[in-house]
Amino acid sequence: MRISQLAERTGVPATTLRFYEGAGLLPADRSPSGYRLYGEDAVERLAFIGTAKALGLSLEEVAELLAVWESGACAEVKADLRPRIAARITEAQARTAELAAFTTALHQALEHLDALPDRPGRCDPECGFLAPDASASGPVGIGVPPGDRAAEQDGERWRGAPVACSLDSEDLGERTVRWRRLTDGAERQETGEGLRLTLPADRAGAVAALAAAEQRCCPFFDFRLHLDGPVLHLRVQAPPEGAVLLAELFGPDV
Repeated sequence: MRISQLAERTGVPATTLRFYEGAGLLPADRSPSGYRLYGEDAVERLAFIGTAKALGLSLEEVAELLAVWESGACAEVKADLRPRIAARITEAQARTAELAAFTTALHQALEHLDALPDRPGRCDPECGFLAPDASASGPVGIGVPPGDRAAEQDGERWRGAPVACSLDSEDLGERTVRWRRLTDGAERQETGEGLRLTLPADRAGAVAALAAAEQRCCPFFDFRLHLDGPVLHLRVQAPPEGAVLLAELFGPDV
């Protein structure tokens, strides 16, 4: 079949088919007049390429996988594909954690913005959200003591936050249960002002989402997530006044 027929049959544009040929992914024969000609195997090959791309594989990886698919058994394709998918899962979880942290920063910025007084004059650095480095370290509030403001600019707003939780006792109990489930089996190590928990990396997305929710109601908690291959390191800190609540949420079951 010609390129126009293959494009119509598969829904892949002819420009993409030409690009695949140039990349070595989709070989084509030539007619005496120079037209590209494809066999029935091209349809199956394009389906394979589409599936691999949907899994986030690069064109280089698709080419490597195609070589295994063409010459190897199904088990070999599976063995080659599995670590590639596992790597994409880790990358996706890292992006999920970053998005959750960004969402938290946006919520904090919105709450800070809503709390600002409506001043009649022009916006200036005293407004808070126009302060230097506010976009990087979070909004700096009006009337924050100098020491606490320095902590905020260092990305440590939690140090100046009041040790108080907006959850009622029922919601706090439910939140505790969720943390206990997520941190079940975690390896715990005490740090200077909190704990360092090591968990399976596949919990990163859920941990990041719950940490974001936790900071909205208990801003005195500080969460740091670090993906390290198959594991996630979660560091949780709180001021000395919040040590009891930190232990209740993240300490080992007793």
